Amino acid sequence: MRPSRRAPDELRPVTLERGVVKYAEGSCLVKFGDTHVLVTATLEDRLPPWLKGQGRGWVTAEYGMLPRATSERTRREASAGKQSGRTVEIQRLIGRSLRTIVDLEALGERQITVDCDVLQADGGTRTASITGAWVALADCINWMKARNMIKANVLRDNVAAISCGIYNGTPVLDLDYAEDSEAQTDANFVMTGDGRIIEVQGTAEREPFSEAEFLALMALARKGVARLVDLQKLAVA
Repeated sequence: MRPSRRAPDELRPVTLERGVVKYAEGSCLVKFGDTHVLVTATLEDRLPPWLKGQGRGWVTAEYGMLPRATSERTRREASAGKQSGRTVEIQRLIGRSLRTIVDLEALGERQITVDCDVLQADGGTRTASITGAWVALADCINWMKARNMIKANVLRDNVAAISCGIYNGTPVLDLDYAEDSEAQTDANFVMTGDGRIIEVQGTAEREPFSEAEFLALMALARKGVARLVDLQKLAVA
């Protein structure tokens, strides 16, 4: 039995609320159960120096956790003077996941920065961030279309992410913190709306896992991502 009493293939309750920030070109408050992330997308007429003059744009991301997103206060990274390795890893994952489904040439010489701020953490903050980031990005691109800034289809597909793991010997979908902290295997899957794989992160926490167990996790991830993509489409419809 899972601590949450969910079935092995059952997601936590997921909501994707658009337009929650007045000034951002795109925004989404994403909730995976008790994990809540505020995502904003900002359009800027500037590019990294190495991209200037190449006729294409860029999508990048930043990620952070508020001090009381967890059960104990976490020191702000700004006060520490540098980002942690975990933060850098996650924001790079978010950025490259989004870029895989964006036509950067159609975007033009502009940059969209996606900020993911974790308000409350209960496992799966990176997967929630990626899933909500797509909604904020879609809203930003629609904002541009409404102002005739772009005409071609910039978004080529959806992108969503979900965690899976082996808990008490059973493959399960969408781990919360209680499961994640005790899982024998922990994995994150980032996939497109048509089922292609962008990234897989899998780690054996105690004992190595078998190919059969990996395929079981993959099957769970496909089911979970398909459900998340349906929710994304409903959110932006």
